[in-house]
Amino acid sequence: MAIPPSQAEVAALLARLTGGAPIETHVSAVYVGRDAALKLKKAVRLDFLDFSTLAARRRFCCRELTLNRAFAPDLYRDVVPVRRDAAGALVLGAPLPPDDAEAAPPAGAADGALDWVLRMAPVPPGDFLDAMAARGALDAALLDALGDAVAAMHAALPPLRDVDVVAAMQAVIAGNARAARAAALPGQRCDDWLAAARAACARLAPLLAARAAKGRVRRCHGDLHLGNLCLWQGKPTPFDALEFDEDYARIDTGYDLAFLLMDLARRPGRAAANRVLNRYLARTGDAGMLPALPLWLSVRAMVRAHVEGARGDGAAALRYLDAADSYLRPLPALVVAVGGLQGTGKSRLARALAPALGAAPGALLLRTDEIRKRRQGVAPEERLPDTAYAEAESAAVYAEFFAAAREAARAGHAVVADAVFLDPAHRAGIAEAARAAGVPFVGFWLEAPLDVLRRRITARRNDASDATVAVLERAARRDPGPMADWIRLDASEDPLPAARKALAKSLTPLC
Repeated sequence: MAIPPSQAEVAALLARLTGGAPIETHVSAVYVGRDAALKLKKAVRLDFLDFSTLAARRRFCCRELTLNRAFAPDLYRDVVPVRRDAAGALVLGAPLPPDDAEAAPPAGAADGALDWVLRMAPVPPGDFLDAMAARGALDAALLDALGDAVAAMHAALPPLRDVDVVAAMQAVIAGNARAARAAALPGQRCDDWLAAARAACARLAPLLAARAAKGRVRRCHGDLHLGNLCLWQGKPTPFDALEFDEDYARIDTGYDLAFLLMDLARRPGRAAANRVLNRYLARTGDAGMLPALPLWLSVRAMVRAHVEGARGDGAAALRYLDAADSYLRPLPALVVAVGGLQGTGKSRLARALAPALGAAPGALLLRTDEIRKRRQGVAPEERLPDTAYAEAESAAVYAEFFAAAREAARAGHAVVADAVFLDPAHRAGIAEAARAAGVPFVGFWLEAPLDVLRRRITARRNDASDATVAVLERAARRDPGPMADWIRLDASEDPLPAARKALAKSLTPLC
């Protein structure tokens, strides 16, 4: 959507100040210069927003500033008016005081503003995460940092208790179906998706309401896709939070996360989405979102479907519509356990298996190491004192581990459980979690020569495991007991091909 003629003179000023053409969406134009980025809201009125008046553009510029300073305080600077100087030329005026930015101007006030501009720090084009995804730059460390950033953002938001999340989600579903039809997506497919999504929402209503009661509904980002995240001061940083409709942003934190997961799954791929999901869950412990995740992913994919349709990209619209449909189709759940002595590569194998298992974006990855760190309130890579490994605390860690596996599998989500499993009671506990959920269980036991394990542990860096060579030596002297029901794998080399083959063979009779 072009910049309206009424804003042409303002647009020309911003182009002169920054020295280039804008980056445009259908509702805004961002002019990026050497020292600042200047964002102009287009004077448009659409079904879902109204920027057509000067007062509205002032209000929403200020709202955007307030919201995003919470996530990226140094990225968002101020809101400035566009005025005429004494000679009649357009200039940028003095910024609004930060404390007064969202306050409406006094009635009848004549401030002389012709328009309003949000001023930000410039970000190199290559530092936006959608651009990084396109060139394959979202590596494991960055994906983990991304999960951490979203978890920290959500943790800082106060819970909301006055949102009817079920009614709100049903309204979003209906609105997306209308938008999809208006974007000329196939009518029957839109109707079928609407019926399936409504049914899923009705089935999930008790869960959604319970999550709201527990404080999982917050004033979230609301538009958390890769294009609205950038590297800022070396860290993934959300920006451009949805400012024009509170109903779209007063949502479950899981629904907020789902847009990012859907975008990751469609661009770099399911493994990236699975890694961010599991890093987020390792930091928050919110595995309770998993039953609703298929619905949330589907709704987010439908948003993209009708946006692409409205842009005229029918092929992309149909790909997102296919994704929206696929997310609502249930897939069989299972529990896979990966055990072995320290240094056998349990976590590497577990992470490699997880993306391909079960519902999108792959299995819940449970690590006793990460649960222990979360219970202590520290990052997975931070080392813990010996007191954190006391018998009572370890029992609590394993109780949470088994309960999370059971509940996720019971809700239809696949699980990969990563622990030493040297104690026969722990092996029995994870198998019982699968049995109680009514899903298949496969256990892998990794083995490698002790000198190989010593070298691997010595070489570890930035890992959730605190195990030392001394811990390995003590574990190696213990008898793990019978392993009749577990599949032994040679971990001196990469065990992934053998694990995948064994897994396929084990599950074939159930297909």
